[in-house]
Amino acid sequence: MDSRDWKKFLIPYEQAVEELKVKFKTLRAEMKAREEYSQIEFVTGRVKRISSIIEKAKRLQVPMDRLEQGIEDIAGIRIMCQFIQDIQSLSDLIRQRKDMSVVYEKDYITNYKESGYRSYHIIIEFPVQTSLGLKTVLAEIQIRTMAMNFWATIEHSLSYKHRERLPEDVKQRLQRAAEAAHALDQEMSSIRDEIMDAQKLFEDNSNLVSKLLNHIQDLYYYHRVREAAGFQLKFNEVWEAEDIMGMRALSVQVEEAVIRAKKSDPT
Repeated sequence: MDSRDWKKFLIPYEQAVEELKVKFKTLRAEMKAREEYSQIEFVTGRVKRISSIIEKAKRLQVPMDRLEQGIEDIAGIRIMCQFIQDIQSLSDLIRQRKDMSVVYEKDYITNYKESGYRSYHIIIEFPVQTSLGLKTVLAEIQIRTMAMNFWATIEHSLSYKHRERLPEDVKQRLQRAAEAAHALDQEMSSIRDEIMDAQKLFEDNSNLVSKLLNHIQDLYYYHRVREAAGFQLKFNEVWEAEDIMGMRALSVQVEEAVIRAKKSDPT
Protein backbone atom coordinates (compact mmCIF):
# COMPACT_ATOMS: atom_id res chain seq x y z
CA MET A 1 0.00 0.00 0.00
CA ASP A 2 1.28 3.45 -0.87
CA SER A 3 2.27 5.54 2.15
CA ARG A 4 1.54 8.94 0.65
CA ASP A 5 -0.68 11.50 2.36
CA TRP A 6 -3.75 10.95 0.20
CA LYS A 7 -5.64 13.91 1.62
CA LYS A 8 -2.92 16.32 0.47
CA PHE A 9 -2.42 14.44 -2.81
CA LEU A 10 -6.08 14.89 -3.77
CA ILE A 11 -6.31 18.62 -2.92
CA PRO A 12 -5.44 19.94 -6.42
CA TYR A 13 -7.84 17.42 -8.00
CA GLU A 14 -10.65 18.52 -5.70
CA GLN A 15 -9.90 22.12 -6.60
CA ALA A 16 -9.88 21.27 -10.33
CA VAL A 17 -13.30 19.61 -10.11
CA GLU A 18 -14.85 22.57 -8.30
CA GLU A 19 -13.34 25.12 -10.72
CA LEU A 20 -14.38 23.13 -13.79
CA LYS A 21 -17.95 22.79 -12.52
CA VAL A 22 -18.13 26.53 -11.95
CA LYS A 23 -16.71 27.28 -15.42
CA PHE A 24 -19.25 25.18 -17.27
CA LYS A 25 -22.19 26.19 -15.09
CA THR A 26 -21.21 29.81 -15.71
CA LEU A 27 -21.01 29.12 -19.46
CA ARG A 28 -24.54 27.72 -19.36
CA ALA A 29 -25.83 30.70 -17.38
CA GLU A 30 -24.16 33.16 -19.76
CA MET A 31 -25.71 31.51 -22.81
CA LYS A 32 -29.14 31.59 -21.17
CA ALA A 33 -28.67 35.26 -20.24
CA ARG A 34 -27.83 36.04 -23.87
CA GLU A 35 -30.92 34.06 -24.89
CA GLU A 36 -28.69 31.65 -26.81
CA TYR A 37 -29.17 27.90 -26.95
CA SER A 38 -27.02 26.13 -24.37
CA GLN A 39 -25.78 22.63 -25.12
CA ILE A 40 -25.24 22.16 -21.38
CA GLU A 41 -28.22 20.79 -19.49
CA PHE A 42 -26.41 20.27 -16.18
CA VAL A 43 -22.94 19.54 -14.78
CA THR A 44 -21.72 17.17 -12.07
CA GLY A 45 -18.23 16.29 -10.86
CA ARG A 46 -16.28 14.01 -8.58
CA VAL A 47 -12.78 13.09 -7.42
CA LYS A 48 -12.04 9.39 -7.79
CA ARG A 49 -12.08 7.41 -4.56
CA ILE A 50 -8.70 6.31 -3.21
CA SER A 51 -9.67 2.64 -3.51
CA SER A 52 -10.70 3.18 -7.15
CA ILE A 53 -7.41 4.95 -7.93
CA ILE A 54 -5.40 2.06 -6.46
CA GLU A 55 -7.53 -0.57 -8.25
CA LYS A 56 -7.18 1.22 -11.60
CA ALA A 57 -3.43 1.68 -11.15
CA LYS A 58 -3.12 -2.06 -10.51
CA ARG A 59 -5.27 -2.94 -13.53
CA LEU A 60 -3.33 -0.62 -15.87
CA GLN A 61 0.02 -1.48 -14.26
CA VAL A 62 0.70 2.15 -13.40
CA PRO A 63 3.46 2.52 -10.74
CA MET A 64 2.30 4.38 -7.65
CA ASP A 65 4.89 7.10 -8.24
CA ARG A 66 3.35 7.71 -11.71
CA LEU A 67 -0.28 8.18 -10.69
CA GLU A 68 -0.39 11.83 -11.78
CA GLN A 69 0.60 10.91 -15.32
CA GLY A 70 -0.89 7.42 -15.59
CA ILE A 71 -4.39 7.88 -14.15
CA GLU A 72 -6.15 10.55 -16.21
CA ASP A 73 -9.53 10.64 -14.52
CA ILE A 74 -8.71 11.24 -10.85
CA ALA A 75 -10.54 14.52 -11.38
CA GLY A 76 -13.64 14.25 -13.54
CA ILE A 77 -16.70 16.23 -14.49
CA ARG A 78 -19.73 15.08 -16.43
CA ILE A 79 -21.74 17.35 -18.71
CA MET A 80 -25.24 16.30 -19.74
CA CYS A 81 -26.79 17.42 -23.02
CA GLN A 82 -30.26 17.06 -24.50
CA PHE A 83 -29.26 15.87 -27.96
CA ILE A 84 -26.45 13.86 -29.55
CA GLN A 85 -25.71 16.86 -31.84
CA ASP A 86 -24.96 18.96 -28.75
CA ILE A 87 -22.03 16.72 -27.81
CA GLN A 88 -20.02 17.58 -30.90
CA SER A 89 -20.69 21.33 -30.71
CA LEU A 90 -19.81 21.36 -26.99
CA SER A 91 -16.57 19.47 -27.60
CA ASP A 92 -15.73 22.09 -30.26
CA LEU A 93 -16.22 24.82 -27.63
CA ILE A 94 -13.93 22.99 -25.20
CA ARG A 95 -11.15 22.72 -27.80
CA GLN A 96 -11.30 26.50 -28.32
CA ARG A 97 -10.92 27.38 -24.64
CA LYS A 98 -7.69 28.97 -23.46
CA ASP A 99 -8.01 28.01 -19.78
CA MET A 100 -7.50 24.28 -20.43
CA SER A 101 -5.62 22.16 -22.97
CA VAL A 102 -7.03 19.09 -24.68
CA VAL A 103 -4.64 16.12 -24.46
CA TYR A 104 -6.77 13.65 -26.42
CA GLU A 105 -10.35 12.51 -26.95
CA LYS A 106 -12.14 9.17 -26.78
CA ASP A 107 -15.32 8.76 -28.83
CA TYR A 108 -17.40 6.02 -27.23
CA ILE A 109 -20.48 7.13 -29.15
CA THR A 110 -19.32 6.27 -32.64
CA ASN A 111 -17.16 3.46 -31.24
CA TYR A 112 -19.34 2.33 -28.37
CA LYS A 113 -18.18 -0.40 -26.00
CA GLU A 114 -19.36 -4.01 -26.24
CA SER A 115 -21.42 -3.47 -23.10
CA GLY A 116 -23.39 -0.75 -24.87
CA TYR A 117 -21.65 2.12 -23.07
CA ARG A 118 -21.79 5.41 -24.98
CA SER A 119 -20.14 8.67 -23.96
CA TYR A 120 -17.63 11.23 -25.25
CA HIS A 121 -14.48 11.67 -23.15
CA ILE A 122 -12.02 14.55 -23.32
CA ILE A 123 -8.78 14.38 -21.33
CA ILE A 124 -7.49 17.85 -20.50
CA GLU A 125 -4.60 19.49 -18.71
CA PHE A 126 -5.98 22.02 -16.24
CA PRO A 127 -3.90 24.47 -14.17
CA VAL A 128 -4.87 25.10 -10.56
CA GLN A 129 -3.32 27.67 -8.25
CA THR A 130 -2.47 25.95 -4.95
CA SER A 131 -0.76 27.26 -1.83
CA LEU A 132 2.44 25.68 -3.16
CA GLY A 133 2.14 27.38 -6.54
CA LEU A 134 0.68 26.55 -9.94
CA LYS A 135 0.03 22.88 -10.57
CA THR A 136 -1.30 21.36 -13.78
CA VAL A 137 -3.42 18.24 -13.34
CA LEU A 138 -5.03 15.83 -15.76
CA ALA A 139 -8.83 15.76 -15.69
CA GLU A 140 -11.53 14.01 -17.67
CA ILE A 141 -14.62 15.66 -19.13
CA GLN A 142 -17.39 13.22 -20.00
CA ILE A 143 -20.13 14.50 -22.29
CA ARG A 144 -23.34 12.49 -22.55
CA THR A 145 -26.99 12.77 -23.35
CA MET A 146 -29.32 12.22 -20.42
CA ALA A 147 -30.34 8.84 -21.88
CA MET A 148 -26.68 7.77 -22.07
CA ASN A 149 -26.13 8.91 -18.50
CA PHE A 150 -29.16 7.04 -17.17
CA TRP A 151 -27.89 3.80 -18.71
CA ALA A 152 -24.28 4.34 -17.61
CA THR A 153 -25.31 5.06 -14.01
CA ILE A 154 -27.29 1.83 -13.79
CA GLU A 155 -24.55 -0.19 -15.50
CA HIS A 156 -21.91 1.22 -13.12
CA SER A 157 -23.96 0.24 -10.07
CA LEU A 158 -24.48 -3.30 -11.35
CA SER A 159 -20.81 -3.68 -12.30
CA TYR A 160 -19.78 -2.56 -8.81
CA LYS A 161 -22.18 -5.03 -7.20
CA HIS A 162 -20.92 -7.94 -9.31
CA ARG A 163 -17.26 -6.80 -9.31
CA GLU A 164 -17.44 -6.36 -13.10
CA ARG A 165 -18.41 -10.02 -13.54
CA LEU A 166 -21.97 -9.47 -14.65
CA PRO A 167 -24.16 -12.55 -15.17
CA GLU A 168 -24.67 -13.24 -18.88
CA ASP A 169 -28.43 -12.60 -18.79
CA VAL A 170 -27.84 -9.21 -17.10
CA LYS A 171 -25.23 -8.32 -19.75
CA GLN A 172 -27.67 -9.08 -22.54
CA ARG A 173 -30.47 -7.10 -20.93
CA LEU A 174 -28.12 -4.15 -20.41
CA GLN A 175 -27.09 -4.32 -24.06
CA ARG A 176 -30.74 -4.22 -25.11
CA ALA A 177 -31.33 -1.32 -22.75
CA ALA A 178 -28.35 0.52 -24.27
CA GLU A 179 -29.83 0.08 -27.75
CA ALA A 180 -33.18 1.35 -26.48
CA ALA A 181 -31.49 4.42 -24.95
CA HIS A 182 -29.66 5.04 -28.24
CA ALA A 183 -32.92 4.69 -30.18
CA LEU A 184 -34.47 7.28 -27.85
CA ASP A 185 -31.59 9.68 -28.52
CA GLN A 186 -31.98 9.17 -32.27
CA GLU A 187 -35.73 9.78 -32.09
CA MET A 188 -35.29 12.95 -30.05
CA SER A 189 -32.64 14.15 -32.50
CA SER A 190 -35.02 13.64 -35.40
CA ILE A 191 -37.49 16.10 -33.87
CA ARG A 192 -34.83 18.35 -32.33
CA ASP A 193 -35.97 21.50 -34.13
CA GLU A 194 -39.56 21.06 -32.99
CA ILE A 195 -38.47 20.39 -29.40
CA MET A 196 -36.18 23.44 -29.39
CA ASP A 197 -38.94 25.66 -30.83
CA ALA A 198 -41.29 24.51 -28.08
CA GLN A 199 -38.66 25.10 -25.39
CA LYS A 200 -37.85 28.56 -26.76
CA LEU A 201 -41.55 29.48 -26.83
CA PHE A 202 -41.90 28.40 -23.20
CA GLU A 203 -38.74 30.31 -22.23
CA ASP A 204 -39.87 33.47 -24.06
CA ASN A 205 -43.31 33.40 -22.46
CA SER A 206 -41.78 32.78 -19.04
CA ASN A 207 -39.40 35.73 -19.48
CA LEU A 208 -42.28 37.92 -20.67
CA VAL A 209 -44.31 37.20 -17.54
CA SER A 210 -41.30 37.84 -15.27
CA LYS A 211 -40.48 41.11 -17.03
CA LEU A 212 -44.08 42.32 -16.87
CA LEU A 213 -44.55 41.55 -13.18
CA ASN A 214 -41.19 43.15 -12.32
CA HIS A 215 -42.24 46.34 -14.13
CA ILE A 216 -45.54 46.40 -12.21
CA GLN A 217 -43.51 46.08 -9.01
CA ASP A 218 -41.36 49.01 -10.21
CA LEU A 219 -44.50 51.15 -10.44
CA TYR A 220 -45.29 50.37 -6.81
CA TYR A 221 -41.73 51.40 -5.96
CA TYR A 222 -42.33 54.78 -7.63
CA HIS A 223 -45.60 55.13 -5.68
CA ARG A 224 -47.79 54.73 -8.79
CA VAL A 225 -50.10 52.52 -6.77
CA ARG A 226 -53.32 53.10 -8.73
CA GLU A 227 -51.54 52.63 -12.07
CA ALA A 228 -49.79 49.49 -10.84
CA ALA A 229 -53.03 48.02 -9.51
CA GLY A 230 -54.74 48.68 -12.85
CA PHE A 231 -51.99 46.91 -14.75
CA GLN A 232 -52.15 44.04 -12.29
CA LEU A 233 -55.85 43.58 -13.04
CA LYS A 234 -55.18 43.64 -16.78
CA PHE A 235 -52.39 41.11 -16.32
CA ASN A 236 -54.76 38.79 -14.44
CA GLU A 237 -57.24 39.01 -17.32
CA VAL A 238 -54.79 38.20 -20.11
CA TRP A 239 -53.14 35.51 -17.98
CA GLU A 240 -56.46 33.76 -17.36
CA ALA A 241 -57.31 34.03 -21.07
CA GLU A 242 -53.83 32.74 -22.05
CA ASP A 243 -53.67 35.71 -24.41
CA ILE A 244 -50.00 35.94 -25.39
CA MET A 245 -50.52 38.81 -27.82
CA GLY A 246 -52.39 40.70 -25.12
CA MET A 247 -49.55 39.95 -22.70
CA ARG A 248 -46.99 41.41 -25.09
CA ALA A 249 -49.04 44.54 -25.67
CA LEU A 250 -49.53 44.98 -21.92
CA SER A 251 -45.78 44.54 -21.36
CA VAL A 252 -45.07 47.46 -23.70
CA GLN A 253 -47.61 49.65 -21.89
CA VAL A 254 -46.20 48.83 -18.46
CA GLU A 255 -42.63 49.42 -19.62
CA GLU A 256 -43.61 52.85 -20.98
CA ALA A 257 -45.34 53.64 -17.67
CA VAL A 258 -42.14 52.73 -15.76
CA ILE A 259 -40.08 55.01 -18.03
CA ARG A 260 -42.47 57.89 -17.34
CA ALA A 261 -42.34 57.19 -13.61
CA LYS A 262 -38.53 57.23 -13.60
CA LYS A 263 -38.43 60.55 -15.44
CA SER A 264 -40.82 62.22 -13.00
CA ASP A 265 -39.18 60.76 -9.92
CA PRO A 266 -37.46 63.62 -8.01
CA THR A 267 -34.79 61.33 -6.57
